[in-house]
Amino acid sequence: MLTNRSLRAPAAVGEGFVLALSRRWPEPEAAYRAWHRGRASNDFALGALQLVRVQQDVWVADMIGQRGTRTGSKGVPVRYPAVDTALTRLADHAIALGASVHMPRIGCGLAGGTWSRVEPLVTGRLVERGVAVTVYDHGEG
Repeated sequence: MLTNRSLRAPAAVGEGFVLALSRRWPEPEAAYRAWHRGRASNDFALGALQLVRVQQDVWVADMIGQRGTRTGSKGVPVRYPAVDTALTRLADHAIALGASVHMPRIGCGLAGGTWSRVEPLVTGRLVERGVAVTVYDHGEG
């Protein structure tokens, strides 16, 4: 599983995929919030990745791939280079674990990105390295 979170305050968990994930497994949200609170002394920054084990064979990956949650004068929240970096880190972990990746169209909902820009990153960083990826399309992006 993979979620795209915001660099600013902890991502709103009241929306879409992240809400469903938090209802199923509360651990990733708690870990994300603790990661954010400790950001002055940890790696919480654009491109960072946090893995939380929720079952024997299920991990939730949170990546910091956007700044904020609203489109404004500085453009959309998604930061494609950060998504690229986080996906590279995710691929390393997925390969080490022998895992596949299941995700929504990250960076395309509240983050304001387009799938035509994110999909090549997913393909280049994960699929081309042999990681099986399933993208669940719920109409966003």
